Amino acid sequence: MQYEEARSFLDSLQFFKIKLGLDSMQRFLEDVGHPQKNLKYVHVAGTNGKGSVSVSLLTLLARAGYNVGLYTSPHLSSVRERFRINDAYISKDDFAAMAGRIVNILDNRRITYFEFTTALALLWFAERKVDLVILEVGMGGRLDATNVITPLVSIITNVSMDHEAYLGDTLTAVAYEKAGIIKPGVPVVSGVEGPIPTKVVEERCRELNAPLYLLGRDFVEKKDEEGRMNFEGNASCFRSYDSLTSSLIGEHQKKNTALVLATISLLDRYGFHVTDQTLRSGLNEVRWPGRLELISPESISTRGSLQNDQGGNEKKIRFLLDGAHNPAGVQSLVSALQNDLLYNHLYCIWGAMIDKDILQTLTIIAPLATRIILARPEGERSADPEELLARIPDPEKSKAVCECSVIKAIALAEDLAQEDDLICIAGSLYLVGEARAHLAGELVA
Repeated sequence: MQYEEARSFLDSLQFFKIKLGLDSMQRFLEDVGHPQKNLKYVHVAGTNGKGSVSVSLLTLLARAGYNVGLYTSPHLSSVRERFRINDAYISKDDFAAMAGRIVNILDNRRITYFEFTTALALLWFAERKVDLVILEVGMGGRLDATNVITPLVSIITNVSMDHEAYLGDTLTAVAYEKAGIIKPGVPVVSGVEGPIPTKVVEERCRELNAPLYLLGRDFVEKKDEEGRMNFEGNASCFRSYDSLTSSLIGEHQKKNTALVLATISLLDRYGFHVTDQTLRSGLNEVRWPGRLELISPESISTRGSLQNDQGGNEKKIRFLLDGAHNPAGVQSLVSALQNDLLYNHLYCIWGAMIDKDILQTLTIIAPLATRIILARPEGERSADPEELLARIPDPEKSKAVCECSVIKAIALAEDLAQEDDLICIAGSLYLVGEARAHLAGELVA
């Protein structure tokens, strides 16, 4: 099977509806000799922050000399972005080889898109004999295709409302699904807040005799006078750190970093050692494209579309790309815009999937924007700009304008913005992926 053939087959699986459950994955893994049993894992669930925590763990452990596999979802523009070993994405040849094995073993049995990519990840990591796998949950946890493994450490970043059609329409139900990754005796690191999610996670840990290390109780993150982060643990297994800095933008990333540091301390008992120097330098090398990613003028592909009034020179405008698509994620984006970034006017390019809470997310960010440009990213589930416009609260509706494509929306924002302004592109990872490819080129060659 060639790469384009493999990708086309995978794309065809998107016509099958999302199906939560472990039966298909367990049958497939049994057919290929249970490759997942030969690997060590950190399993990462939660509503927001899973990717930031996962890529931070990868960066620190890779810098410490380990070969670490990373499986995340979704991707920005190429499915190969979901599979990494250290800094290298899966090659086209390896992708095609693994996909061909899966197709042959399935022998016309039906499998979902996410089940296929999860199986591919496990096969590839097993073949490469990586030291550790950072495995990010796709949706929920209990019935997610990744929940066929027993990790060294489980992480539940946080719990808020998202994917209600699949996970339930109450916070208790969503928390129960996230807590489904907890395994007997396996330590859990969590940043859950609020009485309902905390109670659900605590009860599940007690039932399974799984040690729980909770942010704010067992370890804390504090900001010093210069805005740097201190990490303190209330248990003997945690190392303490002071004056830490990170490349990731946003106050919420300090909480994510605290989860990472707690996990690094726990992994030390399993032989994964990260020195203080490696940890400090590694935190400043973390890159998570499309998630509060600031793109400077110097990194933008030359397109010749930015002209200033003096004739001929390109305007040096910054872009902030963020895939925030649920209320909690958009609130973190707004916090970063208010507290971490300096700009004069904000021009917001926004797109969303039709099944998302469009009204609530737009309501959060609309007051900050000078102009809102609504665009439709590629994809069958994308909302029409006119539908987005209809859901904007009346006081902010006059700021909004519709564009038929992401590229035209970017061109309009560039025309309106000046050099001390900021263009924020958010609302959907599909939108961000399309915009990022236009601005900075493809992430995976």
